[in-house]
Amino acid sequence: MQLINFSAAGWESWDVSRQPLIRDRMPVLVDDDLRFEDSPGAPRPALVANRWLRELPMNGAPAVRTWQNNAGCLRDWLRFLKDRGVDPLGDRHDLQAVLSMYAEYRFAGELENRWDMTTWNLHVGILSSFYRWARDEGWAVAVPFSYRAGKRMADGVLVEAERNLAKMRTPRPHTSIKYLERDFSELFVRVLAGLDPNGEPDRQYRGREGARNSSMAGLVLSSGLRGQEFTYLTVHEVPPLPARPSPVPVLFPLAHAVTKGQKPRTSWISYEALADVHQYIELDRAASAEGFAWRPPSKLGKPLVVEEPDWEGAYLNGQRRSWRQLSPSERLRLVAVNGESPLVGLQSSGKPFIDYATVFRRTSARIRDRFDPRFPTVARHRLRHSMAMQTLEWLITGYYRRAAELVKGTGDDAAMALYLTKSDPMLVLRDLLGHQSVVSTEIYIARLDVTRLYGDAYRQVTEESDPATVAAADAEFKGEDLD
Repeated sequence: MQLINFSAAGWESWDVSRQPLIRDRMPVLVDDDLRFEDSPGAPRPALVANRWLRELPMNGAPAVRTWQNNAGCLRDWLRFLKDRGVDPLGDRHDLQAVLSMYAEYRFAGELENRWDMTTWNLHVGILSSFYRWARDEGWAVAVPFSYRAGKRMADGVLVEAERNLAKMRTPRPHTSIKYLERDFSELFVRVLAGLDPNGEPDRQYRGREGARNSSMAGLVLSSGLRGQEFTYLTVHEVPPLPARPSPVPVLFPLAHAVTKGQKPRTSWISYEALADVHQYIELDRAASAEGFAWRPPSKLGKPLVVEEPDWEGAYLNGQRRSWRQLSPSERLRLVAVNGESPLVGLQSSGKPFIDYATVFRRTSARIRDRFDPRFPTVARHRLRHSMAMQTLEWLITGYYRRAAELVKGTGDDAAMALYLTKSDPMLVLRDLLGHQSVVSTEIYIARLDVTRLYGDAYRQVTEESDPATVAAADAEFKGEDLD
């Protein structure tokens, strides 16, 4: 069985009456003999699998990468069943027996075929979704998985839940720290800027574009943007700098065409981080763009000439378009009338810069070699994790609440101040990170060692409170059996 990506190019020459109703880049499973039916009305499992894959965009999975992961999972499973002569849509007992063999194959088979528990659980979840759909649509006789009913907390409410018994229980990853503490994040931004840990110029630094690299890292540490979201950001989408400094964050709308799952959301950014970005745009970036005419390579497609740009969009080749609609590849084709690329990050030659992953990795290595051997390798997503932990820490310790009180009655900050004083910390963080459910945010935070965070908050509150207040809290526990 083969896995290909569908393309409708040249469909007019095919022996069909109309263009196939399949999205471009949709994965398609094809048996080695290139047939989908053995006889009219007798579809093979590959055909059923393809119908399920085509419904993924309508069932909460709009990303091409998700389609590929689901298709790869089905391909591997169908191959395994075919090698053992078992009908993928047949008897439940046969499927359960093969599922047991598949687990042995993935956990104790040849080295190149083994999976860890996380990968196994991901594939079990995909197969469970497929079989339930196939049963409901009348393609499958039964679902090969067994489930156990239970309850869990969702948004503070106890709800019914079920667990797939084929999934492996994994230990809580408390030992894997995936974010930067505040001192490490400050060190990272300074070294990116060409400074030493004390903020002085590093005489051994030989890099370039320090202002670009440090301002973009600061942007992510403050806003939590994903790699694609900040890499392809245009200067016209950067929020304007408020007229005066404020302790309350500035709203940061994001285009749905570059967000994960194409879901529009609004994050925020601190005044200080936003000021650094504006300073880079006005000084270092302007110097990089001066005298250079950007022309995208022909392989990217026809240039999109930008005229009359504003916060919402611009005229692209004569037609008004919103920035929210532009995909990353289309953003690389943008060219201003003066020949400049509108992307925020530019190389010293004026070309768009998108390889922040390499810059962050090399900077991490330099910090380990010269300043602190404990420093981890920083990927772009580690900065997002760091923002999540820093933001939650400030939310639960009242930092944002106190900041909001200072500006509650002032102009443009009033709405944000009200939001900060009235909203639950986890709901705020859910909105900033772009999660659909607060449960996703709770799981996300738990994996980042939230126990430490709440422990620090408790110690800080205890130290700052007067003895009478602490005594009153202690009195609540006197006489209770805590065993």
